[in-house]
Order: sequence, then C-alpha cells, then structure tokens
Amino acid sequence: MLGLSVVLMLLAGVLLMNQATAGVVEAKRESSLTEAVGVHAFMQEQLRSPDVRNAPVHESLNRLADLAVAQSAQYRVVIDAPTSRLVSAGIQADSVPEALRTQVQASEGMYVTPTQVVFTDPAVTPEPGLAIGTSLLGTDGERYPVYYIFPMTMEMSTLRSLQGAVVATGAALTLALTLVAYLITVQVVRPVRRASQAALRLASGRLDERIPVRGTEDLATLARSMNRMAGQLQQRIRELETLSTLQQRFVSDVSHELRTPMTTIKMASEVLHDGRESFDPTQRRSVELMNTEIDRFELMLSDLLEISRFDAGAAELATDEVEVASLVDAEVEATRSMAQRLGVEVIVEYRNADTRAAVDSRRIRRIVRNLLTNAIEHAEGQPIRVTVASDVEAVAITVRDFGVGFAPEDAAHVFDRFWRADPSRNRVVGGSGLGLSIAMEDARLHRGWLTAWGRPGRGAQFRLTLPRDPGRELTGSPLPVIPTDRKAGARR
Repeated sequence: MLGLSVVLMLLAGVLLMNQATAGVVEAKRESSLTEAVGVHAFMQEQLRSPDVRNAPVHESLNRLADLAVAQSAQYRVVIDAPTSRLVSAGIQADSVPEALRTQVQASEGMYVTPTQVVFTDPAVTPEPGLAIGTSLLGTDGERYPVYYIFPMTMEMSTLRSLQGAVVATGAALTLALTLVAYLITVQVVRPVRRASQAALRLASGRLDERIPVRGTEDLATLARSMNRMAGQLQQRIRELETLSTLQQRFVSDVSHELRTPMTTIKMASEVLHDGRESFDPTQRRSVELMNTEIDRFELMLSDLLEISRFDAGAAELATDEVEVASLVDAEVEATRSMAQRLGVEVIVEYRNADTRAAVDSRRIRRIVRNLLTNAIEHAEGQPIRVTVASDVEAVAITVRDFGVGFAPEDAAHVFDRFWRADPSRNRVVGGSGLGLSIAMEDARLHRGWLTAWGRPGRGAQFRLTLPRDPGRELTGSPLPVIPTDRKAGARR
C-alpha cells in the first residue's frame, strides 16, 4: 500500500506540474500577444510620422527597434531590413525560428510560436520563450518583417520554484506515509498477524496457546475473544478425549467380562448342537439357530477385543519373511466353499514370482480374509478377481468384484466401524461390522496402504499395499487402485 501511495503521489505531482506548466505558458502567450499588438501599433504609427518617413529606411527601422525596446524590458525585437537584420542587444537572430520567418514572409498577419531564446553571452544558457512575427508596412508600400521575442525567464523561475515545492511536498508526504504505515503496522497489522499465527497454532493442536491482550479496544476484544474460544475448544476436546477414553475402556472391559460367560454359553451350545438329532424338528431348528448366532456373537466379541487392543496401542507385529502369495492362496482355499455355496468364482492372478515381504502372517491373512468375504457377499454371483503383484519396494493385493459396488463418496467410510453402504440390505455371510476397520488397522500397523474404489452397479476393488520392509515408507504401489478391466460379465 505504501508503494501504491508513493506511485499515486508521483502521478499527482507530474499531473500538477503539467497543468501548472500549461497554465503558465498559456498566460504568457496571451500577455505576450497583447503586448506585441500594442508595440506593433506603436511602431507602425511611428513609421508613418514625418520625422521617420523622411529618414533612410535602415535608419528608421533601427530607430523604431530602439523605441520599441525602450517601451518594455519584457521582449526583444528583430527586424528584417532591406539590407541587413536588425537585432536588439542581448539576443541573437537565431532566436527567430525559420518556420516563423517563412510564415511571415508568405502572408500578412500576426503569428505566435514557441522558440529557444539564444543570448549573445555564451555563459547564458538558451531558455524557452515565445516568438511573435508580423510585418510593418512602409510608406513606400514595402513590408518589413518584425519579430518580438519574449523570453520566459521569470516563468521558468516560477516553474522551477513550483517544481521544488512539489518535490519537497512529495518527500514530506512520503515520509509521513511511511510513518503512518509503520504506526499502523505496529498497532494493527502486527497484532492481527500474531492472532493469525496463534489461530494456526490452535488449529495444529496447541490448545494452550493464548494471545496477549493489549492494544486498541477492538484488538483487545479480538484477543480476548480468541483466548476465550481457545479455552472453550481446549475444554471441549478434553471432554471428548475423556469420553473417548471411557468408551474405549468400556468396550475393552465389557469384551473381557463377556469372555467367560461366552465360553460357558458356547460349550453349552455345542453340547446341545451335538445332540440335536434327538430333538423334534422345532427344537432342532432352534438349537441350530442358537449355535449360529452364538458363533457370530463370539466373532464379534473377538473383533471388539482386537479393536480395544488397537485403541490402547497394545497391538504389535510378529513379522517374518514369507511369500505373500502363499498367504493369499491359503485364504482363497479357506473361503472357496463359501464362494461355491453362493455361486461365486474366485480367479487368482500372480503377476510376479517374488512376493516376499516381512509381514505378520496372521494379520495379513485376516486382511485378505475380510476382503474376500466382503467381495463374496456383495458379488451377487459375479466372478471375483484377486491379483498379486510386486516391485522392488512393495507387494500389492487387489480384490475385485463386479457386484453392487458403492458410491464414490462412500469410499472414505467403508473402513468405519459398523458402517454399511446399504443399511436395509441383509447380510448374506454375516459378520461383526468391524472386519474392514480391523483390516485398516492391520495395514497401518505394517505401515502399508488399504484403499477402496467402487461404483454403483460396477462393483468394487480393494487394494492392499505392503512394504517389503516395514521400516520403509511406501512411495507407490505395483497395482492401481482404480481397476482397468472391462470384463464382459461386469455390470455396466
């Protein structure tokens, strides 16, 4: 803003000087023309007087020039006599522009033009002026060109003084603006900048940040408001953290407390289930349903215990270098009977022979199992394609189905706990609703990636990317998360 203000002042100064110069020149032109008309009339009258008329022409014109200059010190006279050029003392004949000479010689009238007044003293610098040309009519009918030279000495002095005043005023205003800008920066901009920086630190989690309350009333009010907001945010976040801790502890405690009665119920259920053939059909069916639901409840309880370990930060990796492809093979075989029961074909493709990586086999098998069971449940009889690929840094697994899929905006929620794309849709396989959440935590524990892609009616693809060495950060994946296949059997 200060730079813009200085530029505007410079433009204003230039405009002021241009207008002042134009006004001074115009005023000089009008006054010079008026004076030249009067002098010309005087000289014309003197040229017709008996004393001048009877004298030689050259002598008469010289006398007229002296008389004219004696009338005022504001101008000089140049007369083109028949035999020579008469020039007033102090200036040279070159002060008359050739264009003006040509114009006066060509026609009668009075003409005005700017000129450079050249003085006879070499030490004096030529200066701007006005040249007014016309003709004197002699008694013999001859025309004698006469030029009145008006130097602009006083006017140039005035303009130089005005220019100095403008420069001095501009410098003073620049200094004043600089001082004002500094005061504004100290009193307004710096406190606002400090408030902005404090807000950024608050946003980064430093909730104990506070702003000193000082300055003008408005700035002090802003500081107090931000400090109050920071205090309320800190209190709310602490309450949420406490509530989250209580919830995690509740889930962990309930899960552990349910293990013992759940084991007892499971044992009783298995006894009843083993002897179901001796029951009547209604009782046998009830025992089978009870056994199925107890199995599901036990799975949910195990998942809750695993989630509580992740929340408590107690989950650890037991890594060993294994072939990831063999882990995928094992889970495909484990879920093949379920896939056959639902009429789903599982196709496996290995693009690289070397799929070794340092991983926790149990957790990787659990991730693959969750991805496969979800794909089978949502495939709606369409084939499932499992692809395993590797490069120097990572091993990747994709599970692609061509079933119902999900909306693009749901990709960020598929790993949420108990989230379902279609809450009204019944589960075919069943589950706790925590499988994908646990899979995401297992992937993060390996410092890997687990991402999802889906489109309604076109199926979904989940991609697991694992670093060969858990200590290295992933920079890319051997497989894309967005599928490139155009399988004929896939829904369009």
